[in-house]
Amino acid sequence: MAGKQRGSANDQGRGMDPRAGRAPVIAALDIGQSKVSCFIMKPDGVRHADRTIRVAGASHVQSKGVKGGAIINMDEAAQAIGHAVERAERAAQSPVSGVVVTTAIGQMASHRVQARVSLGANPVGDADLARAIGMALAQIRLPNRRPIHVLPIAWSVDGARGVHDPRSMRGGSLGLDLLVVSMAENVFTTLSHCLELAHLDLQGVAAAPVVSSLAALEEDEMDLGAVCIDMGGGSTSAAVWGGRSLLHIESLNVGGDHVTSDIARGLSTSKAGAERLKTLHGSAMASANEDREMLEAPPRGEDASAGPVIVPRAMLKTVIAPRVEETLELLRDRLKNAGVGLEPGAGLVLTGGASQLNGVRELAVRVFDRPVRLGKPQRAPHLADAASGPAFCATAGVLLRAAYGPREAVSARKLMARQITAADAPRIHRGNVVGRVAGWLRDNL
Repeated sequence: MAGKQRGSANDQGRGMDPRAGRAPVIAALDIGQSKVSCFIMKPDGVRHADRTIRVAGASHVQSKGVKGGAIINMDEAAQAIGHAVERAERAAQSPVSGVVVTTAIGQMASHRVQARVSLGANPVGDADLARAIGMALAQIRLPNRRPIHVLPIAWSVDGARGVHDPRSMRGGSLGLDLLVVSMAENVFTTLSHCLELAHLDLQGVAAAPVVSSLAALEEDEMDLGAVCIDMGGGSTSAAVWGGRSLLHIESLNVGGDHVTSDIARGLSTSKAGAERLKTLHGSAMASANEDREMLEAPPRGEDASAGPVIVPRAMLKTVIAPRVEETLELLRDRLKNAGVGLEPGAGLVLTGGASQLNGVRELAVRVFDRPVRLGKPQRAPHLADAASGPAFCATAGVLLRAAYGPREAVSARKLMARQITAADAPRIHRGNVVGRVAGWLRDNL
């Protein structure tokens, strides 16, 4: 139960990175409008030989208290979280006290900052990279928003872009582009309090499209360019990748539950009846014989004498297709207006539970005019069938990120503690880089 007393996260370690040897287990918690899922990984679940993971315990329960991109009932949400975590604990036979949450709630958005530092006569070294990171961090000003990812996108030397590792290069200036992904501060605070009610420590927050990408995209897709679209119950979000870097994220508070509501209104049936129709018979594209096939759904209300709602299957498509198409078109236009240029041939990968609706992939091909495939957790081969589909990419992605990176320019602990300020910038003393910056440089360059 959510009220079960749990220990402090300090009892089990403070980090998300199993390579640091500080966390006996890592728990990933996906909080959405339709479901809450939890995956637990033990240290031996990191398989460096083939860069996969083994999940020790997995669970999912129906979500409660989440709607419209926010938590609207903390008690209900905390209870659902507690149930999901306890089930995963039983499966893993290992307790957890802290979780890393992945979600698309909180009006998530990305923001770029740039920094440029002068170079001396010597080749670029770690101290120069740390100065550039520090200058970029000092520029982050996001009122009423909480940064949750801080990721370097690209380096440049004397304006020449596309440099992956500038160390040992010579020039007059070193440039850095930094991507900051943030969420609404009030939603972050509510999420943190909700975890406290479930007696869990919040060890980090990850944007669902970001970690879904880590689970569903191939290395070549991240390098050559791809968009991972995470289609959840209450939101649809996207992460744009290119040159092995996250370039942009976009989020809409429209998802699969809106399709369900449209069906319930359009066909005068209950929400439960609409969800059943959508799951069993729904499609965003026309199919053969749908005009002659009749579907039955329960009537809305408590009138026992009312007969079932009987409609042709074709009518179901006329309700579903416009909503899905509108959502994809809005996302496409948002990405275009953001100035995110995609390479020719860059494809789309769909994740999230709503992506499994028949016809969504074909509709996405038509809207974006690009190749589209359905994604799943590719580097978690031992997941049970019930937890290995597109709906669980984000949960698996949290564990993959913890195991293999990318590590970020600011630690999860600092991000959870407060908004980034100039004081969080890396410090350099007598030419030496502080430990966490040096560690980041080792692991990412």
